Amino acid sequence: MKTVSEPYHLFADPIRYYNAMIDDIESAKDYIYLQTYRFGNDTIGIRFKDALIKKAKQGLEIKILVDFWGSSRIHNQFAADLRQSGIELRFFEKIKYNTDFFTRSHKRNHRKILLIDDEITYIGSSNITEYNLNWRESVLRMTGTIALAFKKVFKQDFKIYNTYVFAKNNYLRLIHHQNFEIIRDMPSITKQRIMRKYIGLIRKATKSITIVTPYFLPGFMLRKALMEAAEKGLVVKVIIPKRSDVGLVDILRNKYMGQLHKSGIELLLFAPHNLHAKIMLIDDQVFSIGSSNFDYRSFRYMHEIVLLGTQEIIIQQFKRFIETTLENTELFNYEHWRKRPMISRLFEWLLIPARHLL
Repeated sequence: MKTVSEPYHLFADPIRYYNAMIDDIESAKDYIYLQTYRFGNDTIGIRFKDALIKKAKQGLEIKILVDFWGSSRIHNQFAADLRQSGIELRFFEKIKYNTDFFTRSHKRNHRKILLIDDEITYIGSSNITEYNLNWRESVLRMTGTIALAFKKVFKQDFKIYNTYVFAKNNYLRLIHHQNFEIIRDMPSITKQRIMRKYIGLIRKATKSITIVTPYFLPGFMLRKALMEAAEKGLVVKVIIPKRSDVGLVDILRNKYMGQLHKSGIELLLFAPHNLHAKIMLIDDQVFSIGSSNFDYRSFRYMHEIVLLGTQEIIIQQFKRFIETTLENTELFNYEHWRKRPMISRLFEWLLIPARHLL
């Protein structure tokens, strides 16, 4: 029995989209391609492993690309079980302890997609792990030929999983498919395709900008674009977790909150638990969803992927997602921020040199 029947469905609850993913995997007839940063050796990871092994034994083509650092817990027997069943498992960029350790090893593959039979595509914020079961995520399930575009992306990533030198421009080209646009980033100080696209969208906005992100450390150009939009009278909302799972990011982001607030940006803190969703909505007309955080590291150092589109059926789901999220937020308290302890201000300044790596 199918968990989801709509052509487009935006999930926030990990249990619901994990069930939908497993359901789609069990119904697969041809191939399953999975790319994720973290594949956990836990109840969720084992559930996916068992489902994938079962389909591999039925003769399906199954390819899995996971990040070596993010999926460190499946390097041994877990990985052996997958490979022995006929699954082609690859680890992106194995850590090498040599003179290139720092410059190469922290540039990770953070992309998250699941593709099934040229028919079903999942893209969003979530890894395959029980770590996030009580978080609020953003995962979009789509049916249709968009899967063919993502299939091309996956095969390119799968090919260069352990290649240090290659023609990056061939793997960064924009992909247009119907009313969708797929944008990819690879480590680059100059290109930063996703960030540049976001700045362009923000500058062209005429009414509203809503950003939902777990880690909010925008660089100068992004901060400038957002503040200018707010100062022109646009409704600019940034929804972030009150406390994320990365405490150092929370400390450093505090440094910029006052300036952003004074420019007119509404800062809203999601209180119940961690908010790990990664979406943006411009003028209720253009959406973005994917793996990229709104921070230095994602834009500069990570392999990321986002999907942009204008489909009204998806826009309406984004609006409902944002409305529901806002019901559990509290406004940033400027006076409380202004009176924060000196020790907090000190740590904010001390963390500035590491802002690109958090």
